[in-house]
Amino acid sequence: MTPPPTPPPAPLPTPAPRPPRPPVPPPTVSGHAYPWDVLGDPGFADRVREAGLDAVTLAVTYHSTRAATPLHPRRRFVDARHSALYRPVRARAWAGRRLVPAGAPWAEDPDAAGAATLALAGAGIPVSAWLVLAHNSRLGDLYPDLTVTNCFGETYPYALCPAQEEVREYCATLATEALRGLPTDAVRGVSLESAGQLGAVHAGCHEKTDGAYPAAELRALSVCCCTACRTAWRAAGLDPDQVARCLRGGRELPAELGEALLRVRHDAADALRGRVLESVRATLPAAEVTLHAHPDPWATGPSPGLTERARTDADALLVPCWPTGPESAELVRRAAAPGLPVNAYVTAQPPADPAALPAHVRRLRAAGATRLSLYHLGLLPGERLPLLAALAKEFRA
Repeated sequence: MTPPPTPPPAPLPTPAPRPPRPPVPPPTVSGHAYPWDVLGDPGFADRVREAGLDAVTLAVTYHSTRAATPLHPRRRFVDARHSALYRPVRARAWAGRRLVPAGAPWAEDPDAAGAATLALAGAGIPVSAWLVLAHNSRLGDLYPDLTVTNCFGETYPYALCPAQEEVREYCATLATEALRGLPTDAVRGVSLESAGQLGAVHAGCHEKTDGAYPAAELRALSVCCCTACRTAWRAAGLDPDQVARCLRGGRELPAELGEALLRVRHDAADALRGRVLESVRATLPAAEVTLHAHPDPWATGPSPGLTERARTDADALLVPCWPTGPESAELVRRAAAPGLPVNAYVTAQPPADPAALPAHVRRLRAAGATRLSLYHLGLLPGERLPLLAALAKEFRA
């Protein structure tokens, strides 16, 4: 199939205005979960309360995974074989499009996220809707012309490129369909993951690339060279073939070239996020929007590099803090500098050392984190469950 011609870069949309917000609340603690963790488990809500959590961040769209369920009364694994929308996939909402999300046949309910949200609401537990956007291996396999492409012409099927107009339209519609009809009194927030570019590191699929490339080469291999990005380079006065040759060298980029490439990448991320925010705020105008982000502007992945515009159109930032050393506190410090609330994203999963986590949480709080997000309410083995309550207490101390 011949891909359609790539349109010229569209002007960046004006960010959807943020509704007035009350003063920043006291530190809050939430826990991540999947719909299948909630459904069919009458003890889930009790565990949330016992852990002292204020809310649950619930996956509504998610990438492929094979998940353990050690605390569920009726199962031990869920094989989510591909990226899915855990809400009904309505044909009329996706008519005439190439990029269409798949449902989740392994889920207990065709509206698994909706049913889980209602179950949590019935137990008095607020929800933040967790949306995974540009990370979709199924659609990347089907439409490689819309994926991130490196300087050697290799595509990354797990990474839909934000510079592609079809990808922006898909992510905006996905946000609308994910949130449509959810109870506004129960869904207090929306958490946006992969609202930007993914790069050379996938961190999945039995990854066998760790340590193979130095940092400069990984950065070069994470620069997207797809047709839409090349068009944007040309509009910025760059020669795409010359840029690709420079990237293939695998060395540090000249400063001026690096700045130009980063500007193109950030413009694309801003455009995608702007479209998604329009959808979110049209559907759930009162919900607080938290952006998965990294203070390193070159970062790619589920928490892409923070852009200048993201600092003004998001309500809060979620920063990855899984390593328990001082480097995570430094990330929080850098992310908190512009003044947005920062949610420190911490895992209690093995191999994290339980003895190191309380001091880790204290450092993150001291570095400027005003919220704590704990991973993961469904994956965590039973013997580590008390750790969540201990960390919540430590963070609030």
